Amino acid sequence: MTVLLDSFSGIQEQRFILPNIKWQQYESLLATLGDYHGLRFVYLEGTLEIFMPSPEHELLKKAIARLLERYAEEMGILLHGYGSTTFRREALGRGLEPDECYCIGQFKDFPDFAIEVNLTSGGVDKLAVYQGLGIPEVLIWQSDRLTLYDLRGTTYRESTNSQFFPDLDWQLFAQYIRPQAQPQAIQEFLKVLRSL
Repeated sequence: MTVLLDSFSGIQEQRFILPNIKWQQYESLLATLGDYHGLRFVYLEGTLEIFMPSPEHELLKKAIARLLERYAEEMGILLHGYGSTTFRREALGRGLEPDECYCIGQFKDFPDFAIEVNLTSGGVDKLAVYQGLGIPEVLIWQSDRLTLYDLRGTTYRESTNSQFFPDLDWQLFAQYIRPQAQPQAIQEFLKVLRSL
């Protein structure tokens, strides 16, 4: 599936990788710049990525999140949104702000499910960060494709079924990720769901 975002094609994501950053430096940057609109920080064992997402990135993550939220409402799944809250574990040297994340059933200290949009390659391995944080499932949009990762023990594996959304057909879901037509896409998705 190809997503067209012509009006934003000239605006690129910005990414800076800083090696040899101590945990205290990471915490200090979060305290100083953490509320700066648009900045995201990913920390993995001394490597810090500072990331400023593009409008295309933000439209995609919001389109995915809105579809998932409406799906949960339709199916009666109790979904609690954390947004892009910062989660970190000093002992494991890991921290990040997911694009979107949720607890299923009830609030917990860490989310059950995270959404990531990767439009560019390189940078810190976010799955390694999520693994250290113990996030059970991560849904990644990359190269116009959705991939669900399920944490089994200490390793993520690609999966076609979610433990939190067991009846969701991810291929069908992906067809309705239309960032510039979100209301129409959601309505069409719900119509299809109700006809199944």
